Amino acid sequence: MAELITGLEVEAVRAGLARVQGRIDEAARRTGRDPQDVQLVAATKYVALEEMGTLADAGIHVVGENRAQDLQAKVDAYGDRFAWEFIGHLQSRKVKVVAPLVRRIHSVSSDSVLAQLERVGPELGRDLEVLIEVNISGEEAKSGLHPDALDPYLERLRAIEGVAAVGLMTMPPRAETPEDSRRWFAALAELAAARDLPQLSMGTTQDFEVAVEEGATLVRIGTSIFR
Repeated sequence: MAELITGLEVEAVRAGLARVQGRIDEAARRTGRDPQDVQLVAATKYVALEEMGTLADAGIHVVGENRAQDLQAKVDAYGDRFAWEFIGHLQSRKVKVVAPLVRRIHSVSSDSVLAQLERVGPELGRDLEVLIEVNISGEEAKSGLHPDALDPYLERLRAIEGVAAVGLMTMPPRAETPEDSRRWFAALAELAAARDLPQLSMGTTQDFEVAVEEGATLVRIGTSIFR
C-alpha cells in the first residue's frame, strides 16, 4: 500500500493544481471543447486527514475519495470546505454511509449496490448524481458492467427516487503510453452519447489529457497535483 501523503505546502499544491489545470485546458482546446466543461476531481485517497485543509487553502474545491471510512472521517473534519465525490469501488454495505455524504458517486455497477440505492435514495431529499462504471475493455479482474448489460441496469437506475443517472465511468487497462487508452475512452464516450448521458468520468494522472480529448467531463487526478 502506498504511503499517505504528508507535509504538503499550500504554494506547492497551488502550483501543482495550476499546472494540471493548464494541461486540462490545453487538451480541451485541442479538440475545440470549452475547458469549463471539464471538472478536475482531486483524488485524495492517499492524502492524510490532517493535510486536507492545505488542499482547501490551495484552491481545491472538489475532491474524490475511494474508501467510505476515509470519506466519513474527512467529511466530519472538513465538512463544507469541499464538494465531496466517491470515486472508488463501492460495496453495497457502504451505500448508506456514502450516499448522504457526497454529491456524486462515480462507480455504481453491481445489482447489490443498486438495491441499496433503491432503499436509500428516497430518504436523501435530493438527487444524488450517479455514474455507472463500465468495464469497457472486458478485463476479467476489473469491476464494472459489461457494455451489453448497460441498458437494463440504466433503466433500473433511472427509476430510483432521489438518484439521477448522469453518466459513465471507466478505468482502462494498464497501458505503456496514454495513447494506448484512447480507444477505450472513445468507446465509453460513444456509449454515453447513445444513451443521452452527459457526464464521462475517465482519465487519471497517467492519461487524463487523452481522456479530455475524447470527451471526459470529470478527470480524477491525485499524484500530478501533490507530488
